[in-house]
Amino acid sequence: MAYQATFKRYEIKYLLTKQQKDAVLRAMQPYMEPDQYGRTTIRNLYYDTDTYRLIRRSLEKPAYKEKLRLRSYQAAAPQDPVFVELKKKYQAVVYKRRLALPQTQAMTSFQRGLPLPVHSQIANEIEYFRSYYGSLRPTVFLSYEREAYHALDGGEFRVTFDENILYRTCDLSLGSEAFGTSLLDDGQTLMELKITGALPLWMSHALCRLDIYQSSFSKYGQAYQRIMARSAMTTQRRNFHAC
Repeated sequence: MAYQATFKRYEIKYLLTKQQKDAVLRAMQPYMEPDQYGRTTIRNLYYDTDTYRLIRRSLEKPAYKEKLRLRSYQAAAPQDPVFVELKKKYQAVVYKRRLALPQTQAMTSFQRGLPLPVHSQIANEIEYFRSYYGSLRPTVFLSYEREAYHALDGGEFRVTFDENILYRTCDLSLGSEAFGTSLLDDGQTLMELKITGALPLWMSHALCRLDIYQSSFSKYGQAYQRIMARSAMTTQRRNFHAC
């Protein structure tokens, strides 16, 4: 049976300078440690309609929004596992459905519009999503280097640091190298706090002491806005030269 998992949590994001990241890491030392994977390069393929319906809706900040992506933690060979992820957000709570398949099976399903070769509640939810939105296509490849930390006390609190966040609209393959246009300024890091309940008091105190405040940052949303800005600029230049 394919690996499957569900998550329900809050995800709080912060944009940090290098100095702020170093200070947060010092504050974390008594309470957290790196996970077993160390620093990994995560690759994602986001799926959307021809009109970018999903991300346009998401940027409107509705009470409910959802997205679909394929994810790998390496340059995936045909039989390497990749994750099909359906991510929903309702009133700030994130619900994620995930199942793992060999890359060949996952890509064949999406490229040919075939049902996933898995029979489960999670697969059914993903298939309903695909049916509801009709023809979905890969729109953006998005990669980043992630450091993940978990709590020493065995709790569910996790912290991730994402750097070198890149996007592109060509070579949409999980088997390719990570390259593209950066979404962060030099020295910036995107920190995410993943919690199922209240934020640990020690982390809350550290954020206040360091004057670190929550940010709104959607990787796919930022990439979409860059794509639209570039498209508008190209159209403007074309119209100018046509005059």
